[in-house]
Amino acid sequence: MIKLSDFVANFIAKIGVEDVFGISGGASLHLIHSIAEHPKLNIYCPLHEQAGAMAADAYSRVTRNTGVAVGTSGPGATNMVTGICCSYFDSIPVIYITGQVATFRLKGDLGVRQYGFQETDIVSMCKSITKYAVTIKDPKKIRYELEKAHYISRNGRPGPVLIDIPDDLQRVEIDANELLGFVPNIKINDSPLLSKIEDFLPLLYEANRPVIILGWGVRLAKADKEAIELIKRLGIPIALTWGVADLLPYESRELIGTFGTHGTRYGNFAVQNSDLIISIGARLDTHETGSPISSFAREAKKIVVDIDVHELNKASHFGMKIEHPIKADAKKFISILLKCIDLTKLSNIDDWKLKIKEWKYSYPICLDDYYNEINVNPYVFAKELSAISNENDTIFVDTGCSIAWMMQAFEFKSGQRLFHDFNNTAMGYALPASIGASVSSKSKPVTCIVGDGSLQMNIQELATVIHYKLPIKVILLNNHGYSMIQQTQDQWLDSKYIASSKDGGVPDPNYCEIAKAYKFKTFSISKNKDIHKVLAEVSEFDGPVFCEVNIMPEHRVVPQVKYGRPIEDSSPLLDRNNFNQQMIIPMMDISKKSDTS
Repeated sequence: MIKLSDFVANFIAKIGVEDVFGISGGASLHLIHSIAEHPKLNIYCPLHEQAGAMAADAYSRVTRNTGVAVGTSGPGATNMVTGICCSYFDSIPVIYITGQVATFRLKGDLGVRQYGFQETDIVSMCKSITKYAVTIKDPKKIRYELEKAHYISRNGRPGPVLIDIPDDLQRVEIDANELLGFVPNIKINDSPLLSKIEDFLPLLYEANRPVIILGWGVRLAKADKEAIELIKRLGIPIALTWGVADLLPYESRELIGTFGTHGTRYGNFAVQNSDLIISIGARLDTHETGSPISSFAREAKKIVVDIDVHELNKASHFGMKIEHPIKADAKKFISILLKCIDLTKLSNIDDWKLKIKEWKYSYPICLDDYYNEINVNPYVFAKELSAISNENDTIFVDTGCSIAWMMQAFEFKSGQRLFHDFNNTAMGYALPASIGASVSSKSKPVTCIVGDGSLQMNIQELATVIHYKLPIKVILLNNHGYSMIQQTQDQWLDSKYIASSKDGGVPDPNYCEIAKAYKFKTFSISKNKDIHKVLAEVSEFDGPVFCEVNIMPEHRVVPQVKYGRPIEDSSPLLDRNNFNQQMIIPMMDISKKSDTS
């Protein structure tokens, strides 16, 4: 016989998870104790359930295994929701376990709002943001539900699952030998992938301006090696979404750069002027396509590969024509494509590559003038950070201007990984996520890039970093407000910075003093000339460190496409037979606060 909570702990260890993030509560104590007392499990205690959920999410991203977070009932469970959303929208396999009030205190169909103390129907709340959510009502089904949830979280398009376990059932003694397991119903794909690939190969062979787009689905499918082999074999220009911006080192000849509403000009020029798009594992959301999405890659035939048929259907619903929509796992697709492609049939695209190279030279992100500024320029910071960083570094970036500046200007080295909750893009993600990553790597340093607004959302987790002596380098980009919001207010609301600046009501405390109170070693940067020297000191420091980078509030993300405008409005349309023509559409002055790509 075994206590049910001990069975849960055994299951977590059995699936290869070593570290669990949990906050205790009256309805989760038995789960917490069973995990903490298990010889193969470690439990880490963040100071907010949201942070625990985000740490588990990052743990899964870094290890490519399942993450696990535990919370109590009621407010403990609801606090996890934002972290669950991060996992759901980015397709991250995490098992979220919540305690629940005892079964005899569940409200059932009484019609009351609550019967048990801190009772909340978390399963109903989370059904739209999980792949599977269930409350355990029969202790004999615990094995079945755990196995089912784990299978669902990792198969097809991955994602989080939630298992809600009432307090009284956690304490029940069960006979593990009598428990029924879960047997998945595996469906065989009736549509041969090979024939679909053969159907579009003539388009690839005829293309004069092809672009391959790779997205986060490549990482999820563990198709990194296959994707890199495809790039080397084909020699076709590669545009990367933010989710895989770290796939290739900056100097790679095939690399175009990021694209979309917050991408590079040269990346958008290439994508918008292509005559063939092969998109693999990318959702092609509006941040990538602009609005309306029908204007995306205006003259290109499109081959879109996604494991989720709903993402393929979305395009036609909103007006984008896809000549070859293919529902497939990215790894299987690339593997078959590599086997059947005839490289001798590819068109000569040297002129196309040369044109892209000219665009990259003509429209750099970090201008020479930026280095002449006295105060810190965020693009200079990103460039200097990339120069000082090491191969195989792990970097987490929070939302807002921080992620946009990094994605535009950071120059990746081989093996570096940059993580972000790309689709939920929650303020406050990077710090607890860095904790999850640091725990998973045991001793490897993690760099956390976070804005002042985002830091405040989970600032209590600075204590967690110090308590566990995690070698996290917290770099605060402090522009004294919400500059991304201010940029929108520049565009639409006459630059009235209400609720986005110190004068508009947002507090602006002394963050270095706060970090010192948590016992961090602190550094500060306020001048361009000091960036490299201080970042080198931060990099060399052994242990937790906090570095504040003061950025003037008026700095903006440049370039950026104004919300609602199609990317094509600011991308020159080339004569397909004349790559040397002048730009048809004049580019805007990139020094302006509100600019378009």
